Amino acid sequence: MDLEKTISNLKKNEFEVSYFESGAQAAAYLNGKIDGKTVGFGDSETLRVMGVSAMLAGHNTVYDPIGVHGDEEFDEVARKTQLTAVFLTSVNAIAETGQMVNIDGTGNRVAGSIFGHEKVYLVAGVNKIVPTLEDAMNRARNVAAPKNTKKFGYATPCAKTGKCHDCHAPRRICNMMAVYMQKMNGMDMEVVLVGEEMGF
Repeated sequence: MDLEKTISNLKKNEFEVSYFESGAQAAAYLNGKIDGKTVGFGDSETLRVMGVSAMLAGHNTVYDPIGVHGDEEFDEVARKTQLTAVFLTSVNAIAETGQMVNIDGTGNRVAGSIFGHEKVYLVAGVNKIVPTLEDAMNRARNVAAPKNTKKFGYATPCAKTGKCHDCHAPRRICNMMAVYMQKMNGMDMEVVLVGEEMGF
């Protein structure tokens, strides 16, 4: 994993990049940067472990679907996240060549990360950095997706075998894949890298 190369290429692709040695430092940074805003979260194990949602809820209006039970309630909260000033989520993989990949089943994470907000933070541990875009796409399908389906208790083939089967399971969570080639036009996007293993 070449961190300097990754950061340099992300910046060439017009993403702002911040780096912190620990998740606690990154969480404190986000807590200091986001104040008095409406804030939406995409499903993110990284941000959940960091405790960012609870921190920001003390001085922002936060909509976070993590922990919400029932499809109707989830949909209601997820829709509210799309209308916030700030949106936070993670990515499933980052290529050293400067692209990022997210895989999604419902679409709320990817939708919130590409349009409609003043600022988007994409937070990820260095464990998600891989050499190439092809490697990043492979990581999203064969590392992140199986771990996430297993976490949620979904009965998908990948949850059982640990690799993608391109299945048609009802709870398939890889219905679409987004590749962030460069920063979206007209939106402030910051990649927050954490120097420890975070999320899937």
